[in-house]
Amino acid sequence: MAFGNPPVPWSEVHRRLSDLPGPPVDGTRWANGGDGDERERAGRRPRSGATPAEPPAPPEWADGGDSPAWSRKRSAYVPPPDVAGGRGAGRRGAVRYAELHCHTNFSFLDGASHPEELAEEAARLGLEALAVTDHDGFYGVVRFAEAARAVGLPTVFGTELTLDGPTLPPLGAADPPGEHLVVLARSPQGYAALARAATTAQLAGQKGAPRIGIDALAELSGGTWAVLTGCRKGPIATALHQDGPAAAGRALDRLVSLFGREHVHVELWDHGDPLDGVRNDVLADAAVRRGVGLLATNNVHYAVPSRRRLATALAAVRSRRSLAE
Repeated sequence: MAFGNPPVPWSEVHRRLSDLPGPPVDGTRWANGGDGDERERAGRRPRSGATPAEPPAPPEWADGGDSPAWSRKRSAYVPPPDVAGGRGAGRRGAVRYAELHCHTNFSFLDGASHPEELAEEAARLGLEALAVTDHDGFYGVVRFAEAARAVGLPTVFGTELTLDGPTLPPLGAADPPGEHLVVLARSPQGYAALARAATTAQLAGQKGAPRIGIDALAELSGGTWAVLTGCRKGPIATALHQDGPAAAGRALDRLVSLFGREHVHVELWDHGDPLDGVRNDVLADAAVRRGVGLLATNNVHYAVPSRRRLATALAAVRSRRSLAE
């Protein structure tokens, strides 16, 4: 995104959007020279003189580390009654399935559901596990892990990395350039290596346009990842669309040579497009010929069908187009 924010502190933005009492503030500093916290707290103090309630304490296992899911303004997660304590997992076993390609709303203007919503619905559906694979980072995993623990859902952590993406943020592009590769961490060591890869990509590019090549990515893997060939923008599907089955096979051979046969998995999906079945047949044949694993995903972007309208609106905002367009 492009930013042209006025010089107003976040405490003042919060005060206005929350309709809190208190004097308006202009400029980069509060009138008293402070940062606004005192006035904000004063504006929210009950007029009766009662002491404001203390926020819930964070979980005992919380260490206040990376982007905690709890804060002074956000209490600890409480699951809904139908999935609390893992009760939503009773349907497991009919058809064993784990969703390994899923985006939360931390994939900005792409995913349309909170991490908590996705964990709750996965528990209701009886999924064996759920992987969160937000674009180019681990932004939603802390809130996801907190909710998954509460509903008894096994977790997988990953990310969908952009390979050799654009040098500038693709503002207003309906289909931004760059190939995608879904990577899942197999262990804490794999999580650390994947975090390092995402950080390397972000530092090499700029906000909204991370950059990393597949060779550099392979050097960081150390055999600690499961590499999925990704969606229609993955290297295999892209090669198939542009140059046919032989090119798709060569692209798969390259992934195998870089990451190892046991770590590469050809991803199949069916969203009802007339060509989905044909593409899946070609990709499956390429995988079987090379002894590479196959798996099915849904490339999830929202928890329930009713969220589709929100996802469509977000896509329109991202591409700077009307809903009709």
